[in-house]
Amino acid sequence: GAMAAVMGLDVSQVEAACVEAAGDGIAVPANLNAPDQVVISGDPAAVARAGEQCKTAGAKRVIPLKVSGAFHSPLMAPAVPGLEQALAAVTFGDPKIPVVANATARQVRTGDEARRQLAAQLTAPVRWVEGMQQAAALAGGGSFLELGPGRVLSGLLKRIVPDATVHALGTATEIEEFLA
Repeated sequence: GAMAAVMGLDVSQVEAACVEAAGDGIAVPANLNAPDQVVISGDPAAVARAGEQCKTAGAKRVIPLKVSGAFHSPLMAPAVPGLEQALAAVTFGDPKIPVVANATARQVRTGDEARRQLAAQLTAPVRWVEGMQQAAALAGGGSFLELGPGRVLSGLLKRIVPDATVHALGTATEIEEFLA
């Protein structure tokens, strides 16, 4: 599988390019990262064709991603049963704080729903824009923490929810200092 980031087109334009370019392959919007940034996923030839179609439609850039699979696409379907089996072995409690699922951009209210949504995200697109809008609404604006190296998600969030307070914490020391 393959993935590529498309800059400068909205999701409807990218989706149209994918449909036109897929042919007998699969190319789908997989990560709806920002209003003008969509990652496509599918088989390598179809993703390449969709990328070219996006350039023709006016994309500023199309960047092939170094990935090991066509994540968040129908090509991940064979992995779903194994993940479902693994998740069935884990006890999930109901969330005590708001949790928003990537696949639906809706609040997860039960442990069983969390389990279903984790499996669904293998083949469903990541609805980052809608999810962050929903998270901001649930938090009343609030503060957001990005835990882990880099600040990519913080940057995307500021484009979606400009008034959000975002803290990117990449090390244990940064987390300890934030909590102090």
